[in-house]
This record gives sequence, C-alpha cells and structure tokens, in this order.
Amino acid sequence: MPTRGVSKVVDFEKLVRGKVPDFLFDYFATGAGEEQTLEDSEEAFKRFRLIPRVLRSSDSPNLKTTVLGQDVSIPLGIAPTALQRAAHPQGELATAKAARDVGMIMTVSCWSMYRYEEVAKLVPGVTLWAQLYPFKNPKNIVDIIRRAENAGYAALVITVDSPKVGIFARSIRSKNDVKEQFSRFTPGLVNYEGDPEEIQEWKASGDKLLFAYARDQLENARNWKDIRWIRGLTKLPIVLKGILTAEDAREAVAAGVEGIIVSAHGGRQLDGVRAPIEALAEVVDAVKGSEMEVYLDGGVRSGTDIFKAIAIGAKCVFIGRPVIWGLIHDGEDGVKEIVEMLRREMSNTMSLCGCKNITEITRPFVRHQSQMTCKL
Repeated sequence: MPTRGVSKVVDFEKLVRGKVPDFLFDYFATGAGEEQTLEDSEEAFKRFRLIPRVLRSSDSPNLKTTVLGQDVSIPLGIAPTALQRAAHPQGELATAKAARDVGMIMTVSCWSMYRYEEVAKLVPGVTLWAQLYPFKNPKNIVDIIRRAENAGYAALVITVDSPKVGIFARSIRSKNDVKEQFSRFTPGLVNYEGDPEEIQEWKASGDKLLFAYARDQLENARNWKDIRWIRGLTKLPIVLKGILTAEDAREAVAAGVEGIIVSAHGGRQLDGVRAPIEALAEVVDAVKGSEMEVYLDGGVRSGTDIFKAIAIGAKCVFIGRPVIWGLIHDGEDGVKEIVEMLRREMSNTMSLCGCKNITEITRPFVRHQSQMTCKL
C-alpha cells in the first residue's frame, strides 16, 4: 500500500526525519562545505525544460533498457551508499532484495556493513556492482577485485573524486562524534581484508570500526596510470564514478574503462562544483565515437529527472539518499515504494512527451532554460 500523505520522493526525507537520531539523519543528509553543490544538484534539474511532442504518445511506454549489456527494467540503479545497516537492520540485504525484485542494478559500497560475498550469497539473482576506491594500499584494491570476481559481481565501480574526505560543516556545527555514535549501530567496516596485519594494527590502536583506516586509505596521490594498472588486473567492466569534465572523460576512454558516472559524490566532497546534470552533456559529447557508457548520479528526485538525464545522453541514472529514506521508512518495501514512484513518474513523462521506449528519449526533448528565448 502506498504511504499516506506522500506524493513525491522528497516527501520521504521529511517523513523519516524523526525516525532516527539526529546524528544519523545528518550523516546521510549532509553535504560538504556550505552544501551549495548538494542543494544545486537537485535544483539544477529545474533549469532543464521539457520539449514534448504531441499525437505520438503511448499509454504504456516501455522503460526497459540495457546497462553494460545487462537487461534492466528501468534506467535506474542504486548508487554505492555507505552504512545502510544503520538505516535499517537488514541494510544492504534489504536494498539488494528490492533491486532484484524490480530488476535494477545495485552497487555495493566498500563501506557496506555486509561483505560483498554475503550480499551476493544471501540475495541470489540480483545484479551487483562492487564499489572501491584507488586505495593507498594496493593490496586492498587487488583483494576487492578478486572477491568481486569470485562472488559473481557484474562490474567494478571505482570512485575517483576522493583523494581526501570532504568536510561536513553540518556535522561540525552539531558537534556530533560520528565515530562514537555509530558504534551503537554497526560492527564496523567489513570489506577491508587486503592486508590483515595492517588492519589489525589499526584496530589495536583503537580504530575498532576501521573508520580512521578507511579515511587513511583514501588519502593518496593516485593517478591515471593507476587506473590503467587496475584495468589490467581484471576482465570485469570498470566504471569510474566522479567524472565532471570532458578532459577527464577523454582520459577515461584512453584508460580503457567501460563506463563513467557523472557525479559530484552527492555533494559530499568538493563543494561548489557544477551539478552533475549541468556537466552531463559535456561528458557525453566528449566520449562520442567510443563505446563508453555514461551514467549520472546526484540530485535525482523524480521520474522526470530520470527522463531529462536520459534525454541528454545518460544510459542510466543512480540514486543514493532516496534509497536511505526508503530503508528508514520501511526497509525493503520502502525502497520498492521509492522505485515504483520514480517508475510511475517516468512512464507518465514519457507518455506526455511522446516517447514509446527509452531509445526515443533524445536531446531535442530537453532544453536548458538559458537556451530558451521569448519573443514578444
């Protein structure tokens, strides 16, 4: 049954605000700095206007498509979102079950509270991607790749926009000790297994949850040479998450990866960068002529947002925070409700714009408001 009093995805954020402790809500909701990018990632979609065609609609548009050759029921996937077990006791397992049942991809975060293997084993039939970073210790990189291969993951997602962790001003202002507070909700990070001796040293020093270790592993000077090295380690498709420029998109093509996620890390890293939807066309145009697939992550809150991203050139979009709000609200069923709402809205937008299937959604259906003129 649909939740009463909820008519759009953003309503769920307000609905769950009081269902979890403030520090936990702030952790999931916060952005970096003054949260300019966090806010603009949503607002920017409004700057793109729809240009519908008439007398060509379908009552039941076909939302099916493929992502890296995998059939999906809707061009929507689940972004790597950390610490989901703090949002619901079943955490990543509930999300994976929802993804499986609706026919979409789930990306399992390296900050998951379940091991990659557990998610794959306990939720058979779901299409999983494994997320990692270009860690300081290469043993962690190799370990996650081999485990993902052995567990049947379909792709690797390397988040490349985090040589340091963003500064969360909201957490600083609230004086929340996140590490201390999270100890009530989580056994800690469980996917760091590449160098057992090093990990035990960090735990012995007092870092029982491995939060400090995980942060330390991000702070490095990795470069495109390292991405090419990772490319040589595996036959799994590789997707780079965090690309916002044409220059980096072309570097990704040269590195031999299969996909790009245009993303600002949910506004949680460098504050003040462009909203992903504003950067999407530049990235899509930069890789034309290659086999690179381009996706988008950030600010998607409606089926119309999905339509706009697909029209500009994204093959699929990914959501993070809405999944968390769904988990807090009602676990697996809450995530399904979020996805079903997005599916219904996208289907309606396709019908009203005159698109019978995903391939018919092209750039002429969307125009940035800066390109629109009014002649009186």
